[in-house]
Amino acid sequence: MTSSIDILDPAKPKHVAILASNPAVSPVTGWTVGFWWAELVHPYWELTEHGYEVDIYSLDGGALVADAWSDPLDESGYSADDLLSLGFIASPKHAALVEQSRPLSDLDPAAYELVRRFYAVGKVTAIVCHATSVLLKTTLSDGTLLVAGKTWTGFADSEEDFADESLGQRTQPFRIEQEARKLAGTNFVVNSRFKPFAVRDGLLITGQQQYSGGAAAKLVIEALGV
Repeated sequence: MTSSIDILDPAKPKHVAILASNPAVSPVTGWTVGFWWAELVHPYWELTEHGYEVDIYSLDGGALVADAWSDPLDESGYSADDLLSLGFIASPKHAALVEQSRPLSDLDPAAYELVRRFYAVGKVTAIVCHATSVLLKTTLSDGTLLVAGKTWTGFADSEEDFADESLGQRTQPFRIEQEARKLAGTNFVVNSRFKPFAVRDGLLITGQQQYSGGAAAKLVIEALGV
């Protein structure tokens, strides 16, 4: 159930799939890396408040592990003011969605309005933060880059500088902004460092970094017209 009354047909709610990353080890730092709470929770909140049913997927399915700095309860205090994520984590119902994510192989593209990998078949595709790096090489069936002729955003060089300086070492194998600006025929843009910022160009929606998930979700809702 949702408290929202902004639903065209409560008996037939729209479905949205959010794809999060499984735990992995960074080849640069050697640290365990995972998803960022705000990048998952803030879009989830926006979408469910507008009557969408949201399922959480990952490549392999199963329990997901969040970056500790994204946890409002982490001793670093970096995300201590993220009350939406704090509430999500404290709710057994919602925490279970992350503890039992569905494998991507179970995804039926015909059932969802938001499926990042199905841009080519006319689905709204939204990508946030470092996940936008996939757009550096993603091509359509005719071999052209998906971002050819499009305006999009992703993690900025200024934000990479902040992360590297804070941690005392380089944290990424490459920088999205640097690589995007090497591409011909595409318009990569960024806002100020760590400011919420999302861009819509047709069916493609991109968010700059971890503070942009909610903004990207609002553009998804706008694109779907519901």
